[in-house]
Amino acid sequence: MDTAKNFKPDIILLWDKAADNLESQRIINLFKDIEVTIIKNQKLNYSSSLSMSEALRNSKKILMIGKTSSFINLFNGNIGKNMRCFPYHKLIPLSNGCPYSCVYCYLAYVYRKYGAFIKINVNYDKMLKQINNIASSNLHKVCFNFGEMLDSLALDHITNLTTLLVPLFKNLNNAYLMMLTKSCNIDNLLKIKPNPQVVVSWSLNPQTIIDKFEIGTASLDERINAARQCQKYGYRIRFRIDPGIIYDNWKTDYESALKQTLTSTEPENITIGMLRLFKGHITLSKKTYDIKPDSDIFGSLKEPAEDGKLRYNLKQRIEFYKFLIDIILSCNKKVSIGICRENKEIYNNLNFKTQLCNCIA
Repeated sequence: MDTAKNFKPDIILLWDKAADNLESQRIINLFKDIEVTIIKNQKLNYSSSLSMSEALRNSKKILMIGKTSSFINLFNGNIGKNMRCFPYHKLIPLSNGCPYSCVYCYLAYVYRKYGAFIKINVNYDKMLKQINNIASSNLHKVCFNFGEMLDSLALDHITNLTTLLVPLFKNLNNAYLMMLTKSCNIDNLLKIKPNPQVVVSWSLNPQTIIDKFEIGTASLDERINAARQCQKYGYRIRFRIDPGIIYDNWKTDYESALKQTLTSTEPENITIGMLRLFKGHITLSKKTYDIKPDSDIFGSLKEPAEDGKLRYNLKQRIEFYKFLIDIILSCNKKVSIGICRENKEIYNNLNFKTQLCNCIA
C-alpha cells in the first residue's frame, strides 16, 4: 500500500527566511497539530553519538521547509570511461529523501547523516524562472528529470507541484518534464490537462521485491493501475525496471510482473538497469534495515565498475537483460527498450546501437 498518502511528520523545521512564504504557511496548516521549529540554517546538527542508521530512520519523519538558490543541476552523462548515459537536467524542488524506505536508495548514502530529512524548497517562483531560462536559451531538446533526486509524486498531495509544472511545460516546445515515481498518488494529475511535453514513468519490480525492499511504496497493482489511468487520461507513460535484482525465482517473478504490466498498459518505453551500490552504501543499508543473511540482496555484488559501484558480474547482467527483453518483446514488439548506465560490453552483447532511455524525451 502507498503509505505516502498518509505522510505525517513528527516535526516540521521551518527556515526563518521562508517563514513568511505563503506556501510555507499552507503546508504547515496541513499539519496543525505538529510542532514547528524555526531554524537559522537549512541543516541539522546531529549528535556525534547518533549513528548514520539512526539518522536515516529518523529522517523519514522530519520535514524541512526552506528555499534553494538553484532548482536545477545539469547531469552531463559522465559516469566513467566505459559507461554510457545521456545528459539531462535534474529538477530538485524537493530533496534529501522521501517517505519511502527503499533499502537500495542511493540518496540515503548521498545525504547520510548530513542531510537526513525531507526538504521542500518553497520559492517556486525562482524554479519556474530557471526552467524558462534554460528552455529559452536552448535550441535543442531539454529534458528536466523530476525524479532523480526525489519521488516526483509521493508528496504531490502536499506540494501540489504537478499543478504548477504540467501546465508550464505545455508552452515549452523544446522542453520536457520527466516524472519518475513508485507512488499511485495521481489525483492532481487527473485534474489537469496533460500535454506531450510531460512523461510519467513508474519504477517497477516484482511484488516480492516491493514487499521486502521497497518499504512503504505503492504495490505493483497500484502502480500499474495508476499508469493505466494516466495513459487513458492522455499522459505519455513509461516504465523503469531499475534496480533489477537477481534472487531465487527471479525469472518467474519478473516475467509475471512484465506480462501483468503490458496487458494493462502500452508504454512508449521500458528502461532496464541492475542493482549497483557503493560498499559503504551496502554497509549502511544492512545496519539500517537489519537485513538477514537469508534475504541479503547484496551478496552477489562483487564486480567493481568504472563508477566505483559494485555490480553483478557480466554474465549475470547479460542473462538478466536478455531475459527481460525477450519477455517485453513477446508482449509488445513496438515498445522502445533502454538499458540504464551500462558499459560497452553489455551494449555489444545485446546488439544495442541506439536507444530511447527513460530520462530522455
